[in-house]
Amino acid sequence: MATTTDTTSTDAALLQLIWLASPALPVGGFSYSEGLEAAVEAGLVRDEESGATWIAAQLHASLARADLSIVCAAAQAAREGDTVRLAQLDAWVRMTRETSEFRQQTEQMGRSLMEWMRSLDAGHGRRGSPSASPPTYEAATYPVAFGIAAAATEAPIRQVALAYAFGWAENMMQSAIKAVPLGQSAGQRILARLAREIPGAVDHALSLRDAERQAFTPMLAILSAQHETQYSRLFRS
Repeated sequence: MATTTDTTSTDAALLQLIWLASPALPVGGFSYSEGLEAAVEAGLVRDEESGATWIAAQLHASLARADLSIVCAAAQAAREGDTVRLAQLDAWVRMTRETSEFRQQTEQMGRSLMEWMRSLDAGHGRRGSPSASPPTYEAATYPVAFGIAAAATEAPIRQVALAYAFGWAENMMQSAIKAVPLGQSAGQRILARLAREIPGAVDHALSLRDAERQAFTPMLAILSAQHETQYSRLFRS
């Protein structure tokens, strides 16, 4: 019986993480390319190979050094009910968004995720659900909001980071399909490459202390700034 209970709890945590990482979650992730569309416009991304290389570089140079580490720290802080820590992490995310559209993205997606959690928690939150009793914290950017949502699943922190990274990778792959454009098979090959590289990126993120976290991607910031006034575009960022 104990084994069955443990297995059920583990399965529930995994399913909740899959749920949170799903592109079907109503947070608006499909609206953003995170600079990829501007990279296509600039001729830096032209085909499957350059698209896969660009996204993989963004995974290691941006996500692994910043947002993945924030997600892990936020999940831990949420489990401890440490709203002061959550506020500090949230402030860091806002401070490191170098363009208006990057900041608007993280604020909109974070707000939408928190609203979704509250809608599920309206009298129905249960242990093991991402909506179950999140700490009182309202103005969360997306990495912080994801950490808060994932904290209630009781999944290991590394699995939380893996889920966040895979959800991001899937969204970036879909952006490449639309913006380059590419076929579905090419998109799946890009996703397969990213899936191989995500564990290493997560391990790096988990190793970072607060003082080692960084956000320094000048080319991405330039492309994002250019994208804000790009004449024709499919994505909000």
